[in-house]
Amino acid sequence: MTFRACRPLCLFLAAVAGVPVFGQFGPNQPPPNPADALNLRFANGIVAVAEDKIITVADVTREIAPLFQQLQAEAKSQKELDERLATLQDSVIQDLIDRVLIIKEFRKDEKKHIPDSYVENAIAERLSEQFDNDRSKFLAYLRGRGTTIREFHREVEEDIIFGYMRSQQRKSETIVSPVRIETFYNENKDQFYREDEVHLRLIQLTRNEGDTDESLREQANQIMARFKAGQKFEDLAKEYSKDARRSKGGDWGKLKRSDFRKEFSDVAFNLKAGEASDPLMLPEGCFILFAEERKFAGIQPIDEVRDQIERELIRQMSRAGQERWLERLRRNGYVKHY
Repeated sequence: MTFRACRPLCLFLAAVAGVPVFGQFGPNQPPPNPADALNLRFANGIVAVAEDKIITVADVTREIAPLFQQLQAEAKSQKELDERLATLQDSVIQDLIDRVLIIKEFRKDEKKHIPDSYVENAIAERLSEQFDNDRSKFLAYLRGRGTTIREFHREVEEDIIFGYMRSQQRKSETIVSPVRIETFYNENKDQFYREDEVHLRLIQLTRNEGDTDESLREQANQIMARFKAGQKFEDLAKEYSKDARRSKGGDWGKLKRSDFRKEFSDVAFNLKAGEASDPLMLPEGCFILFAEERKFAGIQPIDEVRDQIERELIRQMSRAGQERWLERLRRNGYVKHY
């Protein structure tokens, strides 16, 4: 796509600059190893013991590795990276400990059992997704980790157990009373303030070499005449617009006033729902804006946000319930930190 073709989006939305993965630490500096700090903290390679499971530096590093590149890209200095990495390490260590305790809780009930077919299906999915069904690649991966097929089978089974137990806890907190929803709304109304918002459709007539304001305006007026005669703006956008959303009927979705350049916001937010603007002439071309829907600034009514509040309260209840459950498991389990 050319810059000219994507220009309307650039007019509406702020550009986000990319950050080189290792740029903030110097172009010639080698990428740091996420395991280095752990090796300094845990010289014997053991991070913790939970029940009969030894949690090693290698276990923690394996969990951190997929997250490290993003962590490094977001850090603005080595000091910030070190601090965020230490926080992530502590979180991962606690998660690994909790995993052992949760699996122990599952196995306490002799009636609970994960069928072998579930485990085999999960392994087959991993072979397909991670190793392209190439068993030699899979076996090489296990050798690199120093893991046997039997141990891997048990890991996958424990992944299933862990997911099942967490989901069961979440399901236990699913009912929120209307009174609680209304109380949350009344105590947190500022959270539900909405800016002016328009669901925008757009027709862009790109200025080509030799085009004048008059020629573009004449073409736009012909389009507007068809719109006023009853044709759908969406269909006209598919036929005439030169912007990136042409195939979607010029649909740019719901946008706030802050998403727009002033030349556009002055026009878009003077439109009523179902109304199209007069042709807007700019150096890059001619634009016709259409308000599919309009919402005005202010506190949203409770009926518009009731489902949102209910989801948030369920999340809060679920988090609190899971934390109480985990605290009980931690009190009753054996854990030793190094």
